[in-house]
Amino acid sequence: MTIDPAVLGAMSARMVEDTPQAKALGMRLVSSAPGDAVMAVAWRADLVGDPATGVLAGGVITTLLDHVCGLAVGGAGAWGQPVATLDLRIDYMRPAEPGREIIARAQCYKVTRSIGFVRATAFEIDEADPVATAQGAFVLAGANPAR
Repeated sequence: MTIDPAVLGAMSARMVEDTPQAKALGMRLVSSAPGDAVMAVAWRADLVGDPATGVLAGGVITTLLDHVCGLAVGGAGAWGQPVATLDLRIDYMRPAEPGREIIARAQCYKVTRSIGFVRATAFEIDEADPVATAQGAFVLAGANPAR
């Protein structure tokens, strides 16, 4: 299923802006394309997990990765049906740098009639030096059995 880029952009922005958790954490859409999505969250003092270090809480990064993965699956052709996290594995590589925005990029590499498979990376500046990586499976709740 091909999605018009303008429609994909509008739907992606709405998904970020209309999701209470994403809005509360200050997430923003950076870009979206069919099967690919990039989101970011700015460093804020109220999102810090350890005041002694100033490092963002791991839950913020988990939430960012979960959202960007769902967005990538939606952009791969699942728009118009609910997408829910079925399985999400996150490997934390290192602490995030205090005071820095975290960027997350996800690619949906396979969509079956009922599951979308996705990989993602969270980083500050260099994607080759990740804070965390993720791999997940998302159920397409309104899946078309003829697919």
